[in-house]
Amino acid sequence: MHPSRRAYVEEHKDEDEDMGISIDQVPTDHDYVLPSISGIAPEKASAIIQQFDKKKRAAAITVPTDDNRVRAKLRELGEPITLFGEEKSDRRDRLRALLAAQLESGDGSRGVGGGVGGGEDVDMADADEEAGGEVEEEFYTEGIPELLSARQHIARFSLERARDRCELQQSESTVQLKEHIKHRKGLKDRLMGYNLFGTQLAGDRPVAIARFSNDSKTIAAGNWDGGIRLLSVPNMDIVRTLRGHTDRVGGISWSPMSGLSEEAASLVSGGAEGDIHLWNMKQDTPVASLLGHGGRVCRVEYHPSGRYIGSASYDTTWRLWDVETTSELLIQEGHSREVFAISFQHDGALVATAGLDAIGRVWDLRTGRTIMILDGHIKEIHGLAFSPNGYQIVSTSGDHTAKVWDVRKVKCISSIGAHTSLVSDVRFFDGGVDTGRVLDDGEIEMGDRGKYLVTGGFDKMVNIYSADDWALVKSLPGHSGNVLSVDVSKDGKFILSSGHDRTCKLWSRDDIEF
Repeated sequence: MHPSRRAYVEEHKDEDEDMGISIDQVPTDHDYVLPSISGIAPEKASAIIQQFDKKKRAAAITVPTDDNRVRAKLRELGEPITLFGEEKSDRRDRLRALLAAQLESGDGSRGVGGGVGGGEDVDMADADEEAGGEVEEEFYTEGIPELLSARQHIARFSLERARDRCELQQSESTVQLKEHIKHRKGLKDRLMGYNLFGTQLAGDRPVAIARFSNDSKTIAAGNWDGGIRLLSVPNMDIVRTLRGHTDRVGGISWSPMSGLSEEAASLVSGGAEGDIHLWNMKQDTPVASLLGHGGRVCRVEYHPSGRYIGSASYDTTWRLWDVETTSELLIQEGHSREVFAISFQHDGALVATAGLDAIGRVWDLRTGRTIMILDGHIKEIHGLAFSPNGYQIVSTSGDHTAKVWDVRKVKCISSIGAHTSLVSDVRFFDGGVDTGRVLDDGEIEMGDRGKYLVTGGFDKMVNIYSADDWALVKSLPGHSGNVLSVDVSKDGKFILSSGHDRTCKLWSRDDIEF
């Protein structure tokens, strides 16, 4: 410091010597609230965190999917088994909340099957292992001897079909790319020519399901009044009305063996009363009934062998039935909510099921195991269809999309913005000839089987898509209400649709030959 200023500094220092305080004398405030970005007080933030922790612990508690078991557990806890306006999912959530509250107080159980309870002291590591172990619940049910015989028969049947399919696909792979492109271009040009061919009032209430027979000469249409009407093709005259259901008909399927005998069962249907009926072409009443479902039966389908029937129901199960003995072979759980759709692979080895839980599952009928989970839709799944190629599945949903799944890659390979509303049904063209057959002159035949698919939606449209690039080929307007089902005839001449407007409609080209 310059000597000329030293005197001023020393004089100022002497005057202010008693004005300072030490750091120990600085006042402190422990109750001061630091403002956060969200503006939430610490006490409130802590309460929110505790609430999230409770929800997380509740989500880890295992509760049954069977509604009867849920009711039994509620009765055991001394709670009402049902509340006014409460649905099955609400009841499961209420049971989970009760179990979580008991667990919080120290006298509950971690799940319906056991766990932490009675206020006992439990080691933290054991509790964590127990909680983690019960998130994934897997159980097995002993099958009957008839189911074992059915699985063995399905294995033999599917191996032969798979061998033939693989041989055709190997032959198809030798066709030059330009030939495939030329054939597909011609197919798209033909599909572009489809228009409304005819319409028929098929019931006094909405027609929920309509399917072509194997010879493409008859249509079976089920409506909400419980009746099934048989219509002729192409005139669409009402030939017969089948009566047996007391509630809405939701599923119809023709047997692969239909047409061989008038007395043999050639048609199966499922109704909202929970019954499944078998029909022949000789009488107007069922020849047999399959009873066992505890809820509405949505979709039914014949196995490609013709010996078995699969059914999807609102009782959260799908079942496998023996046609010859009319007995129940398998009750399969696995869905957390109602099962709506079911589809068999064309080889017969696999079956896909899906429903209102927005999840699809692919099952191996030979072993009973789940081999793939179709997880990607954000709303309920209403339609399922296996491609004739054996490894692709298309699912349609209330999220307005159709998704394409590859069983070999075990993932979704494409998502189609199919409609502007719920997509109710999907069907591949599963007729004609297979590409790959070698003709007498050595040329390889080009077929249309599996080359396109049809969807229907609540936007009143029927859409046609190619099955290679999944592009929209043509939209067919004409329904005045929601479209509930679609189908394609085996001869490839017609597309069929039914809906809320109580009609069945045929779509075809103007230059079609009969």
